[in-house]
Amino acid sequence: MHAGKRYTFTEFVFWTRRDIYKLLLLSVVPTALYHFFGYTFLALTWVPIALIGTAVAFIVGFKNNATYSRLWEARQIYGSIINTSRAFGVMVRDYLRGQADAETKVILYRHIAWLTALRYQLREPRIWESTQEANNIEYSHLYKIPERETKLDDELQPYLSDEERVYVLTKKNRATQIMALQSKHINELRGLLNEFQLMQLQTGITSFYDHQGRAERIKNFPYPRNFSSIATILLYLFVVLVPFGLLKEFNSMGKDTFLEGYSVWFNVPFATLLTWVFVALDRVGESSANPFEGGANDVPISNISRTIEIDLRDMLDETDLPAPIAPVNNILM
Repeated sequence: MHAGKRYTFTEFVFWTRRDIYKLLLLSVVPTALYHFFGYTFLALTWVPIALIGTAVAFIVGFKNNATYSRLWEARQIYGSIINTSRAFGVMVRDYLRGQADAETKVILYRHIAWLTALRYQLREPRIWESTQEANNIEYSHLYKIPERETKLDDELQPYLSDEERVYVLTKKNRATQIMALQSKHINELRGLLNEFQLMQLQTGITSFYDHQGRAERIKNFPYPRNFSSIATILLYLFVVLVPFGLLKEFNSMGKDTFLEGYSVWFNVPFATLLTWVFVALDRVGESSANPFEGGANDVPISNISRTIEIDLRDMLDETDLPAPIAPVNNILM
């Protein structure tokens, strides 16, 4: 998540500079052929290209709206995790206060382990995600993804017993199994908790499974490939045609002026700028489609998990609390 005031124009240019190089080349080639070799047949009428551009604008706008909805839903899910975690922590502390304080710490630490395992699972790459594209790889050097810096085994060590940690690491869905251990532990406290308290805590467990399932749905179900593919095809078609559609317009612009014969070269910057606007808008939508992949515009699940950890350990009256995760170059993970 960008934690600054706004992305600067320079940052956008750096992020899309590979696209700009390609768009510039696409503009130079037809312009040079038209000017130096007299290939006037390359000049296409603008009307059909404009119609394609209208269609592209609609479908890119639809895509951006849909991907923003995925991003916002992901943020809502983690907002719910924050609220439910705090409520769960308070209930565990108050229900067991004076009876089993050691059990309270085990349960709250296990919950932190669940948050840790969940964020590691959500950061696992998927084939449809865009973090492996060259422009995103370049931009990722400006910030750090905590889940790529350390191993899950090391991160779980402070929060789980050795026996539980070894057991969990043998499982495919570690977060699910940690919550299963949590449920088992709570049920073993039946003598210390009455039926109402047990029901409240089990309701919390159910809520955490629900939040996890909703996050996994977004992670494991991509923005529909049919919509994504047609948007990409139409966008590339429009981008390729634009320089050809502007040739005649810019060539005639210099008629009877000192620019006659040379005004066609205005096609290069203006065609590049026009196509860059569409490509950049598509990039923005694509960067929001997978809000857990580790991109600069993702939901900051590492920071949110750290915030919950601080709150839960504060409930235990601990003083050696970890520091909040700080943005790096205005990017907060």
